[in-house]
Amino acid sequence: ELFVFVSHQARLAHVAAEAELKAPFADELPSRKAQLAALENTEEFDVLVVGGGATGVGCALDAVTRNLKTALVERNDFSSGTSSRSTKLIHGGVRYLQKAIMQLDYEQYMMVKEALHERANLLEIAPHLSAPLPIMLPVYKWWQLPYYWAGIKMYDVVAGIQCLKSSYVLSKTKALELFPMLKKDKLVGAIVYYDGQHNDARMNLAIGLTAARYGAAVANYTEVVHLLKAKDTQTGKERVCGARCRDVITGKEFDVKAKVVINATGPFTDSLRKMDNQETQNICQPSAGVHIVIPGYYSPDNMGLLDPATSDGRVIFFLPWEKMTIAGTTDTPTNVTAHPIPGEDDINFILNEVRNYLSPDVVVRRGDVLAAWSGIRPLVTDPNSKDTQSICRNHIVSISDSGLVTIAGGKWTTYRSMAEETLDAAVKAHGLSAETCKTVGLMLEGAKGWTPTLYIRLVQDYGLENEVAQHLAATYGGKAFDVAKIAQVTGQRWPIVGKRLVSEFPYIEAEVLYAIKEYACTAIDVIARRTRLGFLNVQAADEALPRIVQIMGKELDWSQERRTEELEAARKFLYHEMGYRSRSEQLTKTSEINLDYQEVVRYKKRFHKFDKESKGFITTVDVQQVLDSINVQIDENSLHEILNEVDLNKNGQVEIDEFLQLMSAVKKGQVSDSRLAILMKSAEETLDERGPVTVDRSGGGV
Repeated sequence: ELFVFVSHQARLAHVAAEAELKAPFADELPSRKAQLAALENTEEFDVLVVGGGATGVGCALDAVTRNLKTALVERNDFSSGTSSRSTKLIHGGVRYLQKAIMQLDYEQYMMVKEALHERANLLEIAPHLSAPLPIMLPVYKWWQLPYYWAGIKMYDVVAGIQCLKSSYVLSKTKALELFPMLKKDKLVGAIVYYDGQHNDARMNLAIGLTAARYGAAVANYTEVVHLLKAKDTQTGKERVCGARCRDVITGKEFDVKAKVVINATGPFTDSLRKMDNQETQNICQPSAGVHIVIPGYYSPDNMGLLDPATSDGRVIFFLPWEKMTIAGTTDTPTNVTAHPIPGEDDINFILNEVRNYLSPDVVVRRGDVLAAWSGIRPLVTDPNSKDTQSICRNHIVSISDSGLVTIAGGKWTTYRSMAEETLDAAVKAHGLSAETCKTVGLMLEGAKGWTPTLYIRLVQDYGLENEVAQHLAATYGGKAFDVAKIAQVTGQRWPIVGKRLVSEFPYIEAEVLYAIKEYACTAIDVIARRTRLGFLNVQAADEALPRIVQIMGKELDWSQERRTEELEAARKFLYHEMGYRSRSEQLTKTSEINLDYQEVVRYKKRFHKFDKESKGFITTVDVQQVLDSINVQIDENSLHEILNEVDLNKNGQVEIDEFLQLMSAVKKGQVSDSRLAILMKSAEETLDERGPVTVDRSGGGV
């Protein structure tokens, strides 16, 4: 009975929150140009938030729904930092609960309790972007079974009525049925518990767009040059009263005045605090977390894995996400940078851990890493404490002598409660007249009108492919119809509309146009955050780039020069920040050829089937001739791309040693899915099956 009553009350709160608030831009979002004009021409805002990650947009939404005049600036794109590079989990923190119980730490316990409340709220306010995900803990020692089970049951208990689904124990047989790629040796059973999972960059954007719809002036690519200060007439003290901002795209500078400035810059917390006061001590201790993406066949469709005891005590997650598998994460101290790069050591550490708990039948290859990225966790420390052990995932809200409000630390899941706490503190310290917090149960962009069967209407009304429709519904929620409306007719029997950007991903060209309405300014914004292609497969993203730049260039009226710059910047981003570099170095680094005599003979023979004149190299013309002889059609551009992947010295031809190097790298698993290797192998097999073509059969060679 109690359960029914409480959930009913929660629903009422949610309806009340919606009813009291008017969204002035419910129909059409203001353009970025209009937002910049609002920033520049508003006499004074109540609140100016610096930082467009999860915490920053959370603060902006909280402020604007309390009826405060709100502005937000972000020097890069929304979610371009840590918020788009997370493990994609919405979780209470199983490990923190373990700490809380072991050390009887009440603070840690409350942190888990709060996070579980936030988890439930986030799943409710953005059902299209988030869903519960079962996570398996494989158990390899009998004594661990009751120990882990007790801990996980506590997690359910702490969640109370907000428990997503009850955890349960599985026998060895059942565990292997659900997770067939698991290592069988010594497995005694498994425990499955539930957490939430989301599309982090899209969630961040949804919060920011919701704030914009409620009237907040938000602008990406707008950086703070310095803080504005004025003397307080009553106390004679210097007070922060706004910021000098610069539009990164045009270089134009302007002042934004505000009663309160909130610093929500994540890993860059200290640099803004130092703008306010050079003497202030650092509170942020940045730590890098690397994740890798491997093909979807490494994990079941809807079950993750948690390894609580890796070789060096870090926790490794192994989760299905967007039809791929994410594995991570590492935890290493790092320097703050806007462009963190995943290191080869970290990638190999994760791969080794993955090998440890997968069946020996599954060959985990370095070449299977489709993308890798590093995110910087802004862990906070109390500058007065002596040991680093006091760094926990808690957050702190501090107010400087001149009134700068800083929110630092915390984690994705608790962004909303952190924002609430920050605004409560800001309102109190600066004596603003504001209403109470309204963000519990406040539906985010796209949540209205979303249902689990929405995608069927997209298929029926617009003739979109099933997979594309499901993707649009899960990305844009109720706004998916706006994307479908601008999708072009394909001219084919099916799908009727929706041209894909790359064949194996459900992203369509119309999304690039829609991304511009969602404040995308660069090609990187589209491949990294409006769609997640760059995070899922660097090679596919690289292939989609020319078309993305073409669409954006036409819509935004870019010069040829600007288009070239965009393409180069995006390729650089994929190369350094999304792990493409590590991927391509797999070929060049392994210059020693690791093949036995028989293999060398076999591969040389294969090569000579293409290099008929024994030049010692092959070009696209040679490959084309062989393909013609076996009636295989591949267009010239694709052939160039295929050879270019292997052509290390970029001289337009593949030498015999480059080919042997490729085969050696394929053998070692450093390169996978090499188009050239597979193409030459299948061509050779076809030629061998046919045997030599006799002259009389070909009509005397005419």
